[in-house]
Amino acid sequence: MDQVRTTALAAILTITSHAGGGFAEEEICEIQILDEENGWPVPIVELRTTNSVRFFSDNRGVIAFDLPDLMGREVWFYVEGHGYGVKPDGFGYRGVRLTPEVGKHLTVKVNRELPAKRLGRITGSSLLGESRKLGWDGGDPESGVLGCDSVQIAAHNGKLFWAWGDTKVSKYPLGLFQASSATTGLRPLQNLEPPLQVPLEYFRNEKGEVRNVARMPGEGPTWLSGYVSLPDRAGKSRLVSTYVKVKGFLDIYEKGLCVWNEETENFELESVLWKKDEGKVSEILFPDGHPVFYTDESGEEWLLFGDPFPQLRMKPTFEAWRKPAEWEKLAPQESVPAREDGKKISPHRGSVAWSGFRKKWVSVFTQKEGESSRLGEIWYAEASSPMGPWENAIQVVTHDNYTFYNPRLHPDLTDVDSPILLFEGTFTHTFAERATPVPQHDYNQVMYRLDLDDTVFD
Repeated sequence: MDQVRTTALAAILTITSHAGGGFAEEEICEIQILDEENGWPVPIVELRTTNSVRFFSDNRGVIAFDLPDLMGREVWFYVEGHGYGVKPDGFGYRGVRLTPEVGKHLTVKVNRELPAKRLGRITGSSLLGESRKLGWDGGDPESGVLGCDSVQIAAHNGKLFWAWGDTKVSKYPLGLFQASSATTGLRPLQNLEPPLQVPLEYFRNEKGEVRNVARMPGEGPTWLSGYVSLPDRAGKSRLVSTYVKVKGFLDIYEKGLCVWNEETENFELESVLWKKDEGKVSEILFPDGHPVFYTDESGEEWLLFGDPFPQLRMKPTFEAWRKPAEWEKLAPQESVPAREDGKKISPHRGSVAWSGFRKKWVSVFTQKEGESSRLGEIWYAEASSPMGPWENAIQVVTHDNYTFYNPRLHPDLTDVDSPILLFEGTFTHTFAERATPVPQHDYNQVMYRLDLDDTVFD
C-alpha cells in the first residue's frame, strides 16, 4: 500500500475512532446533514451533483461521498429534503458548494420548513448504511427486509406487536404478501431524537428469514387492519385483526376477521364477513383503520375504529368484536378547516389519539390531493371528542411530489402527559407524478416527531 493510501486510511480512522475503532478502506468524505435549529441529524436529505449523481443521508444524517473524480474539487450540490432545505441563491438554485476531500468531515445545515421533525426510517435495509461505509459500527444487524407497507401496532401480553403489509425482500421482486410482523418491548425507543433505531424482533421461518404471519385462504395478498388486543370473558388477552383479500390493483374481493394463535404465532381465520362474488354490497360495517379506547361522558367504555376519524364503535371485548350485529355505525367528519385560512382539508387516511399534554384528542392525517404532492401532505388537528368536531388543521409535514400515506400515531411510545407526539407513515413514490424512487428508503416506514409545546400549536 503506497503512502498516499496509508495517509487516507489514517485520516478516515481518525474521524471514525469514536465509533469503535473501525475504518473504511474506500476513499470517502463524510458529509453530515444537520438541522440548523437544533443540530440534530436529518435523514433522507438528497445531495445531487450537477451531473445527477444522487446521495441520500442515512438515519445519522450521514452521506458517504465517494466520487474520486470530484475529490478535491469545489462541487455544487442541489439540496432537496422533503420539508428541509436551504435558501435559494440569486438564480433560484437551492444548494451548497463543498470541497470534498478523502477523510474529511463536512456538514450541511438545513432549515426545517414545517413543525414535524423527521427522526428517521424504521424499516428496510441500511438504516445506517452510509455511516457504516465510514467505519461506524453501531446499530442492529440487517433484518432482511428491504421495504414494507403501512403499519399496524398493538400492545399485547407485555409487548408491542407490529405488522406491515406487502414486504420487499432481496431474493425476488415478489416478496411477502401475507403480512410480516415483529415485536418489541412496550417502550422500545431509548431516545426520541435521531439517530432512530427500533429493535424489531421479526417472526422468522426455519431458515431465519422474515416470514408471512397471515395466510388467509384465497388468491392474492392479505392486508391487515384494525389491530388490537382485547380481553375475552375469561380474562385472556386476544390479539385480533380485520383482513382483506386483494386481486389485481387494489381490487378487494373479501373482508373478514382473524385471530392470533399464540402457539403457531400466526393469524388464523375467524370469520368471513363479505365476498364480492356473492353479490353483497361492499360498504359493509367493518372495523377498519386504527382502534382507540374511549370512555364517554357517561362513563361508558367503547372501542372506536377509524381512518382517521371514528366510523364504528363497539364494546371493548373479544366477544363484542366477534359479533357484527352489535357494532354501531358512526358518521366521521369529512373535512377539517385549516387554521390559517379556513380552507377545508379532506383527509385520506390517518389516526387519532388522546394527548394528556394538550388535554384534547389529536389527529394526524394525509391530505387528499395536496398541493406539493397528491398524497404526501400531513396535517394535525384537535378536538374535544374523538368524534369531533375537528378544527384548526395545521400542516406539519410536506413532500415534494412524493407520497407519505397511512400515518399512524404512537402515543404509547411516550409518557401520557408528554408534549412529544410520534407518528410514522409509508414513504413511497407510488401515487406521485412520475417520481423517481429514493434508493433504499422508498416503500418504508419513516417516523416523525411533533413537539406540542411549540408555539405553533398555541
